[in-house]
Amino acid sequence: MLISYNWLREYLNIDDYTPAQIAEKLTRSGVEVDILHELNKGIKGVVVGHVLECEQHPDADKLKVCQVDVGEVEPVQIVCGAKNVGKGQFVPVAKVGARLPGDFKIKKAKLRGQVSQGMICSLQELGYEGKLVSKSYAEGIFVFPHEVTPGEDALEELNLNDTVLELDLTPNRSDCLSMIGTAYEVGAILNREPKLPAPRVHTSGEKASDLVSVQVDSSEDTPYYGATIIRNLEIKESPLWLQNRLMAAGIRPISNVVDITNYVLLEYGQPLHAFDYDRLGSQEILVRRAKSGEKMVTLDDQERVLSEDHLVITNGEVPVALAGVMGGADSEVHEGTTAVLLEAAVFNGSVIRRAVKDTGLRSDASTRFEKGVDASRVKEAARRAASLMAELAGGTIAEGVEEADNRDTGKLEVELSLERLNRKLGTSLSDETVSDILHRLDFPLTKTSRGFNVAVPMRRPDLSIEVDLIEEVARLYGYDNIPTTLPDSVTTPGGLTKRQVLKRRSRRYLESAGLNEAITYALTTGEKEASVRPAHLEHEVKLALPMSEDRSTLRTTLIPHLLEALSHNRKRSIYDAALFELSAVFHTSVADLQFQPEEKLNLAGALMGTWQEHPWQQEKKQVDFYVAKGLVEGLAKELDTEGALEFEQAEIKGMHPGRGARVMVDGRYAGFVAQVHPAVAKDWSLKEVYVFELDFDVLTENTKGDVRYEPIPRFPSIDRDIALVVDEKVSAGQLEAVIREEGGHLLRDVKLFDLYEGENLEEGRKSIAFSLRYLDPERTLTDEDVTRVHNRVVEALEEKLGAALRS
Repeated sequence: MLISYNWLREYLNIDDYTPAQIAEKLTRSGVEVDILHELNKGIKGVVVGHVLECEQHPDADKLKVCQVDVGEVEPVQIVCGAKNVGKGQFVPVAKVGARLPGDFKIKKAKLRGQVSQGMICSLQELGYEGKLVSKSYAEGIFVFPHEVTPGEDALEELNLNDTVLELDLTPNRSDCLSMIGTAYEVGAILNREPKLPAPRVHTSGEKASDLVSVQVDSSEDTPYYGATIIRNLEIKESPLWLQNRLMAAGIRPISNVVDITNYVLLEYGQPLHAFDYDRLGSQEILVRRAKSGEKMVTLDDQERVLSEDHLVITNGEVPVALAGVMGGADSEVHEGTTAVLLEAAVFNGSVIRRAVKDTGLRSDASTRFEKGVDASRVKEAARRAASLMAELAGGTIAEGVEEADNRDTGKLEVELSLERLNRKLGTSLSDETVSDILHRLDFPLTKTSRGFNVAVPMRRPDLSIEVDLIEEVARLYGYDNIPTTLPDSVTTPGGLTKRQVLKRRSRRYLESAGLNEAITYALTTGEKEASVRPAHLEHEVKLALPMSEDRSTLRTTLIPHLLEALSHNRKRSIYDAALFELSAVFHTSVADLQFQPEEKLNLAGALMGTWQEHPWQQEKKQVDFYVAKGLVEGLAKELDTEGALEFEQAEIKGMHPGRGARVMVDGRYAGFVAQVHPAVAKDWSLKEVYVFELDFDVLTENTKGDVRYEPIPRFPSIDRDIALVVDEKVSAGQLEAVIREEGGHLLRDVKLFDLYEGENLEEGRKSIAFSLRYLDPERTLTDEDVTRVHNRVVEALEEKLGAALRS
């Protein structure tokens, strides 16, 4: 079910809650919101325009030159190729500088010699799916059906400033298959009473009983059938507000009468059907089971062979609709319709389900009948539709409703025991708390000695026994507020803190990558640290009473201890080693021993020798800078901080001047990765050694700490390679940052795969090649989509970093 936030606001005062907050509260109360659809897909700068003049382009048969008032001092000239553009129209205009879905930027252009300062848009260009656009606007530009002030925000008029909540409903929550049902649910959560529509019906002198008779063969199949007659209708396009609401809910507008039945379906959850009264063939409606082998043609122009398991609406003789599933083609509302018979009924869900299974026809109406509709509101829904037809189609309503009413209107009453409720939930809720929750749900109740006697409204067919009400109380009270309890005599178990979880996850990652954990002394000497102590740490952390000279200071870095461990291994002919340590270091900004140092948690690693070896293939890979860097990147991904991770080339104390980088997280210094300077390595009797050291708290400060999964893409991606010639001082990271910024949401991955310096390139220049992957999770991309974004990336690289495409 798609719920428009703007539409929901008509029933509830929720202006103080964002769509995301409403979605969060619904999900926490048991009605899961699967997706939030922002109808404004990055659109900016689209306004209402008034076409003042529209003339044929002098040099192009299929183009027209328009003078358009967009609310500015002077009209703008726009060249348009739509067939339906014309003088006097009010249209959506994307001005120069505007952005359309897909990060498409509107620029000033020349089309066959004529300047064009913007674009007159179709609904598809504004982000609507083609299948939802009315046939009258399926091709060409969109034209507002009424006068609008030029320069106003077109998104407001087109409801593109809306957010749609997609509910992932369980089968029992059929009450939320409507706007009113969802309003009741949100109102209960927020403790606000919904304001429901109050339709007013003004009838003509005619009586419905004189125009039609209704007969139902089986009240079990059809507990209620009502027929309302509306005459003198004018079939035309629906007003824009109605079309907008239908499109937001995923329904294509057709005509005012058909749109009204769909609108009420969404609003009340009550399926309706409008028959062309003059084409019914009689003044009789008979609801019965089909005869074996009986045939009818449905609205999709398919002939259906029916059986005795199917329920049909007939004109007394032949079927005119497959009840609850689809109407017949012979009685369809069309442009010449002037009178309709409006059907509002309640059908047996199992009978409808059988018809759906046999015919393969599934509709919004059949889905609701299968799950169960609110039989108490069926008449109100018909009144609402009739009043809208009178208002929007000029119809006159015949007095009364010809009906067959065999509904069981007795309200179901369920006894709720307070003692049992608290025992089931492990709570101690008071009478007042439970009573308040039931009142918020709009459940009438009376107090009893054991708890409450609750009258369950017909809109909630999923509630029938006491445990159903206990669940309602639990979810409205808040699952998060229900205490965690264990049986008596069992101690409440302990748990890990977030920091402990992240430490364990880091250890597991590095161990799985092939590193061994080292545990070293926290005490050292100033001389051992001198060559690699971070430059910003001026003072040693000396002990007041050291046990020995070798253990006289607290360490400020883990690197010397790991180098000592590698040296110990190398002296024993172990040349390939990879170690890590997650331990405390101690920093101070003063030399006074009376001041306590700051204890920090660091994570460091040191690697030497062979990283990978395949003796059979006679392959060996030695440890290098990119192995150490890759470990840091993998760790950041494991901790869910890779998006905030950056590397900056830098000279680091004690490290190789050309093979070192600072590690930044969210712009903060988090450590470094580098090769140990050969002179320092020699002091430890080592050769080529690579290290990294990270401030663990900075690295994990903004980690979410949870696992997030993305579904496998349903649509194919498109890869494009790009080779750039840039100044040798421009880093690959700078290029990648620009590519990601300009690539927008379609750009899913960027990979560096080639670096070239030398022959055929100017001095001081280098060539860097990237592979770019484009993907839209909601549709198949076209080459035109990708080319538009790809060209923007190339232009930005040229403008910002002076990059040129390598020929």
